[in-house]
Amino acid sequence: MSLRAGVLPMQWLHRAVHDGWIASSGTPLEERQFQPSSLDLRLGPVAYRIRSSFLPGHETVAAKLRCLTMYELSLEPSAILERGHAYLIPLLEELALPPYIHGKADPKSSTGRLDIFTRVITDTHSRFDDVRPGYQGQLYLEVFSRSFTIQVHHGLSLNQLRLFFDQPRLDDTALSRLHTVEPLLFDDHHEPIPLDSMHLDGGLFLGVDVSGGPDAIVGYKAKKNSDIIDLAKERCYDPSAFWEPLYRRANRPLILEPEDFYILASKEKICIPPAYAAELMAYDTGSGELRTHYAGFFDPGFGYGRDPHRGTKAVLEVRPHDVPFLVEDGQLFCKLCLDSTVEIPSQLYGAELNSHYQSQALTLSKQFLPWPT
Repeated sequence: MSLRAGVLPMQWLHRAVHDGWIASSGTPLEERQFQPSSLDLRLGPVAYRIRSSFLPGHETVAAKLRCLTMYELSLEPSAILERGHAYLIPLLEELALPPYIHGKADPKSSTGRLDIFTRVITDTHSRFDDVRPGYQGQLYLEVFSRSFTIQVHHGLSLNQLRLFFDQPRLDDTALSRLHTVEPLLFDDHHEPIPLDSMHLDGGLFLGVDVSGGPDAIVGYKAKKNSDIIDLAKERCYDPSAFWEPLYRRANRPLILEPEDFYILASKEKICIPPAYAAELMAYDTGSGELRTHYAGFFDPGFGYGRDPHRGTKAVLEVRPHDVPFLVEDGQLFCKLCLDSTVEIPSQLYGAELNSHYQSQALTLSKQFLPWPT
């Protein structure tokens, strides 16, 4: 294959399967796994309850598992993963990458919005979610659900993989140039945000929207000790049994409590042009001791092609650490980084792929019914 620097889009991922870069042990890959610039990875038939998280370093994951496994769980057809326990699940997909291709994994949006912490581990490597160039071997997924006890199934997808050739990330100069031609950020009035009003420093910084209003919900806080959530179900659960709504009252600050989990929305609306893919990066700790997202991939076409209402809010998965944290409207929380794609995907994110979050505002994961009015 002749490549230019970029993220491999859907049609190239199909080619990668054909060429043997991506394979599946015993279960053929399914069309539903292919996204515009990523591949959904699937859980294998068994999960291992482990004593602690780990990185294999110079060892294989299997060797580490022999020391850390407490017991096994069959995921055929399903199993319960308890809140606050760590599990390692071999994935169905295996890789045999050429030396010029590397990868990165991230949780799917619905996974992050449920406060499920997932990280891919590979053999003889000391970084999570990083697939080094030329990697040949199995993929393993660490799963740690912090807020809810969950039910998972063999073949369920909790995370996704991107493959890259070279380093296609846009610098601030390229981002500025792109925004003048294809606006990347919009305001609530569907107008492009002026370049001189944007914050750029290794990416586009996004603020948080807690403007509120009379009886307006500005976020959700996860309840403790709620019922089991079956991740295979959609639009099934009453959200009020699992979440508390947050309101921004007049003259009362919004303060997030340490180690509680919150769903908030970005101030800006994001629009990803067809020839680019994006990743939401956590802001550095100098902005406050909090994690601002778990799920970070935005496919080409996210928030795009919806004239005159261009752009879609990013949903932020927020967990403060150590101390209570005051949140003010427009406060910078995270930044958006863009990568070029090798070529425009054969399909874009949106209605043609039955994409769940293309028109979202402040939206819980797909397992929940709309918030009761």
